[in-house]
Amino acid sequence: RLRKARLRVEKAIKEKKIFTVHGPYPVIRRLLRARGWVERKLPLNGKQLKQHSADQNKQQLEKGASGGGDEQGEAALNPPGGAQPSLGTAEPRQHPYCTAHDKENEGERADADEKEDKEQCSEDSEDIHDLMSFLVQDQVPNFLWTIRLSSIDQELLPRIEVVNRYPRLAALCTKEGLCQSLQNLSWFEQVDFNTFFPRCYRLGFKDEKEAFIDDFCLTAARSLLKLALQKVGDRPVGTEQPSKPNEVPGDHESPPMLSTAGPHSPLYPQLLEEALEVCEQHLGVLGHQDIDRSTPSPCRTCIDWDRFLPEYYRVAHEGARLELGREQRERCQELLQRLEEKLPQLGIEGSLNIWIVKPSAKSRGRGKAGGGVGHTHPHGERVPPSLCCPGIVCTTRLEEVLELAQSCVGTPAGVCEWVVQKYVERPLTIFNTKFDIRQWFVVTDWKPLTVWFYRDCYLRFCSRPFSLCHLEPARHLCNVSIQKRYKTWQPDPRVPPDKIWSNKQFQTHLAWLGRANAWQRVMVPGMKAAILNALRCARDQVGSRKGSFELFGADFLIGEDLQPWLLEINSCPTMSPSSAVTRQLCANVQRDTLRLVLDRKDNPTCSIGAFELLYREAAVSSCLTVGLRLMVTGCSLKKP
Repeated sequence: RLRKARLRVEKAIKEKKIFTVHGPYPVIRRLLRARGWVERKLPLNGKQLKQHSADQNKQQLEKGASGGGDEQGEAALNPPGGAQPSLGTAEPRQHPYCTAHDKENEGERADADEKEDKEQCSEDSEDIHDLMSFLVQDQVPNFLWTIRLSSIDQELLPRIEVVNRYPRLAALCTKEGLCQSLQNLSWFEQVDFNTFFPRCYRLGFKDEKEAFIDDFCLTAARSLLKLALQKVGDRPVGTEQPSKPNEVPGDHESPPMLSTAGPHSPLYPQLLEEALEVCEQHLGVLGHQDIDRSTPSPCRTCIDWDRFLPEYYRVAHEGARLELGREQRERCQELLQRLEEKLPQLGIEGSLNIWIVKPSAKSRGRGKAGGGVGHTHPHGERVPPSLCCPGIVCTTRLEEVLELAQSCVGTPAGVCEWVVQKYVERPLTIFNTKFDIRQWFVVTDWKPLTVWFYRDCYLRFCSRPFSLCHLEPARHLCNVSIQKRYKTWQPDPRVPPDKIWSNKQFQTHLAWLGRANAWQRVMVPGMKAAILNALRCARDQVGSRKGSFELFGADFLIGEDLQPWLLEINSCPTMSPSSAVTRQLCANVQRDTLRLVLDRKDNPTCSIGAFELLYREAAVSSCLTVGLRLMVTGCSLKKP
């Protein structure tokens, strides 16, 4: 056994096939071993991967040759109870809409992949891999797949040829960073980021907090016009009473709390006229008619917002009646049509002015709920903060957002704890259930920018039917880590119990709705464009390193008009399967990533699975700055 291990190690060293895996990635480990790679396992007594001396290796070898086994790093790499995904052999749950053609194509692809894996894999006992790991402890890994770069010795890291992480990704992979980066998009592309990214503000910065206050007020004015036009019988839309929910622990609903004025007390008569005036003034600002003004924006000064907003809340959330005449109705329609031409998000913002507040640098809904702010019911009801998803707050009241922003006082200068983003009130739903899309892509180089798009993705469903009358996480936050808290709930019998769909199941559903072409013609091009725009904005802030690559996971929401909206981009997306669908897809994307970054180096024509080249920037020759004599010539301007 020792002789066999030595031969394999010598060959791996000669071919530069030493690897290290840090994190729960059994698929990566299996695939690399199948390619003849030898693993240098993590040290037993620490999390950091460090360079070992030859003397240390000799002592470990003597211990290993005497029959001792090494289980170092296995506790971290294979946690107790952790899922062990198969290599693409598990079949996803079949949906009733799946066609025979889809099943046949998927079967052929799965058979081909399984055949390739069987040809590459040779089952060895774990003992021989432990022994080979002893033999390569003094070798610098040629390939590193890690869950975090901080776990690697910073002196050793530059010597590793291929690493699956980039440093300094905050500009792309934090909510605050993405918000800031996209504000600079106009310097890179003639594209308005408001066409694919719900408007977002960093509450820790005074100018952005002021911009949010303006946005909230203007959105309230537009929403009032919509509510004035939207009537169901004699009852305005937005005043429907919430249906009594099923008795589920942690979901307590109580009658809505109305303001002291009451829903049937008269509104002040100028309310609608003030909303019309604000929208008129806003159209002028959008048309740059105020470009020479030195005074504050007329949108701020034309009405008393401290009086307007409480009255708007009564109409939108408490059922107060709003009467309008024929002339006012026509003015509302005309103004909204003109605003729609200027505001690309008018269609998704709805009429209840809901905003979502998130921790700026957390993922999977983590963080602390600050300021004592809980989820607010559209009719005024407050759900206790203890029932809220920690760190994420949905609210319809300006004062609650500002209260949360006040909790940022005392944080270090230049640090923003919270961002506030316009909630998409009109998403596309499936069986009246909200969902989002996790879309993978790989960046193999930043200079020149080279991006690969993965054609397969999956949908994540919420656990309860979508409703703007109830803002609890089970209805509005699609993260698997959040929805697993509600796994006993089932929104609709047609939604799979594991609340996951593949993109192929989604395409079949779209065909059933009569929108078969929407995926390829609208959604995929929209997701590709959003990803590429985000990367272009952030690349100057990212730590570029030749030989590195990274697999990212972008989260998208689909609007009623089928347009995709980018929510966030995640580095190191989870590969732990939560369903039959993700068990197969996560295994497949790991396999195809290795094909892309390893196999393709030796064989440029090899299969890269479901990856396709999204963008490769043309190489730019460096400018010669030595020996050039630059000057500016011209003449001064003369008065006519």
